[in-house]
Amino acid sequence: MGSNCWLGLGLLTMTIQQKLEMFDNDEQHLIDTTYTKKVDVPLYVPKYEKPNIYELYDNLKAIKLIQKINNSNVSEDEKKFLTLAAYRHIIFSFAKIADYYAHSSAEMQELMEQSALVIVDFDKAIEYGFVALNNQLSNQYLEEQSDR
Repeated sequence: MGSNCWLGLGLLTMTIQQKLEMFDNDEQHLIDTTYTKKVDVPLYVPKYEKPNIYELYDNLKAIKLIQKINNSNVSEDEKKFLTLAAYRHIIFSFAKIADYYAHSSAEMQELMEQSALVIVDFDKAIEYGFVALNNQLSNQYLEEQSDR
């Protein structure tokens, strides 16, 4: 493995405190004064018209990749894997998704929330696991701070 790879592995195993200590005082001061824990949730006002569902995303790149995958000589299992990965290239228009959500049935809204296309309720976001990682990191940081 190259030296960059070893550096990446080392960073993964470090605690948050060890990573913070890597910065000198000037850099740490910049971090402390640049970022805030204050969260301002934007107020969304839906538009009057429901957009066409095909306006919510652009899948052109994914389609092109899938066509290349299907025409390739790789194994069927590899094609399945690559096809799943190709869907990562779909671009979503979250402004239009929010408009679509506002004009949708309750069932569609629930499914959109479960897919994290919109987050309208912080408690539901926790329930669906969208903020679980953030909570884990916060808990680890608080645990490490109490050990000091």
